Amino acid sequence: MMPNPLHASHYPDAALHQRVNIVENVRIAQATYRLRFACPELAARILPGQFLMLRLERNDPLIGRAFALYQTVLSETGEPWGIDVVYLVKGKFTRELVNCPPGQSLMVWGPLGNGFPADPIEHLVLVAGGIGQTPFLPLAAEFLGKRRYGQPARTVPPARRVSLCYGARTADLLAGVEDFQALGVELHLATDDGSRGHPGLVPDVLRPLLERPELPLRVVACGPEVMLQAVAKLTSTWGVSCQVSLETPMACGIGICFSCVTRVKDDRGDWDWKRTCVEGPVFDARRIAW
Repeated sequence: MMPNPLHASHYPDAALHQRVNIVENVRIAQATYRLRFACPELAARILPGQFLMLRLERNDPLIGRAFALYQTVLSETGEPWGIDVVYLVKGKFTRELVNCPPGQSLMVWGPLGNGFPADPIEHLVLVAGGIGQTPFLPLAAEFLGKRRYGQPARTVPPARRVSLCYGARTADLLAGVEDFQALGVELHLATDDGSRGHPGLVPDVLRPLLERPELPLRVVACGPEVMLQAVAKLTSTWGVSCQVSLETPMACGIGICFSCVTRVKDDRGDWDWKRTCVEGPVFDARRIAW
């Protein structure tokens, strides 16, 4: 069972808000960078699928931006001390962020959102499009028994198999593939231009896993809405549980501004607006009014 997203533990009351220092800001793919900053208390508390807000200490751009946890960074003794996020240089904020050197400070608040539940499953299938792979590295590590997250650290029964179906426009935009390989994740890649993996869309490489399941499986997906809708339709057709992590643009991250609302259905089939930053970003795909 997924936890109740309206439970008080998902509200931002307990979020940290502090100044942090950049440790690394390195390119990992075309126009894609991994930003690392020191923040031991946040690193100890954050769970896979949760996010944080980053803000540059300047008036333009004024508001922060949401970033998924890519991975926590451990000390030699295994204590979490840092956070990694991965971003695509696209808008004004990321064009400024890419020029921030080690030692520069940022404002951060988090952890935010409900994250992915720890329900056991034998085969976990991660489906990502564009920059949508960024929330999945810690989830894969957790379900492969390689890492634990949260304070206190939650226990997740290891899956027998973890697969990543990951698509991008071209091979140069596939970011972090080596990180997933190092964990032992099974890769199914797709590119629009056929430069790596399957020539086509990411639902094409997901479909065979749904058609011929070797183990009970669950799908989690993150990426462009049109891809999420296609994945939701496929999993519904095959009767497979699917959770989606929405990339709805956010302004505050704490449920005040209502700029990130999405339509979510209730038990009667009616829908209402829910805040992605508080009631999400992870939702049951069957609940979304696409």
